[in-house]
Amino acid sequence: MKVVVALDDSDFSRHALAWALDHLFPAAGADADQPAPRPELVLVHALEPLRHIMYPVGPGSAVYGAPSMMESVRAAQAENARALLDRAKRACHQRGVTTELFPFPIPFVTSAYITWVSADAAVVEGEPREALCRAAADMGAGLLVVGSRGLGAIKRAFLGSVSDYCAHHAGCPIMVVKPPRDDDEDHAHRATTSS
Repeated sequence: MKVVVALDDSDFSRHALAWALDHLFPAAGADADQPAPRPELVLVHALEPLRHIMYPVGPGSAVYGAPSMMESVRAAQAENARALLDRAKRACHQRGVTTELFPFPIPFVTSAYITWVSADAAVVEGEPREALCRAAADMGAGLLVVGSRGLGAIKRAFLGSVSDYCAHHAGCPIMVVKPPRDDDEDHAHRATTSS
């Protein structure tokens, strides 16, 4: 089974990755008597499309940002995406999930919207909620794992929710990992300090 974990630079997506590693990728050698096939892990980051920027230059007039500025913003976005996926790969290594690290991007030719891909990480371009559903479908995902900000129904309706959209539109099963509750952390802290 292929497990696709959606990542951005939030604590919620880091929590979702940690959940996937803890629950879907047991430590190597934990159950040596019955080796089970491990699912394949793919880390995916959705790169928001770059919008043209307009600057006001006077009353009633504006100019678009220079192409060189747009290129530099796009390069910064790509570098941030690479750094994000590198941090996620290191987290995988620390938990015993091996990944291949490539020093350069490898073109992915089957889908025009995928910017680059390695053996286990991809950057997709587009609105995150739509891009993640397309990536999961194109990659043949058996499970899409996304983090949740823990918004209530009203905030979710006004602000939008990537996890809610994916839950309704993804072509595969989806696991929405809720953020840890503060009282869960306090309880865990009390349990470890009272021993």
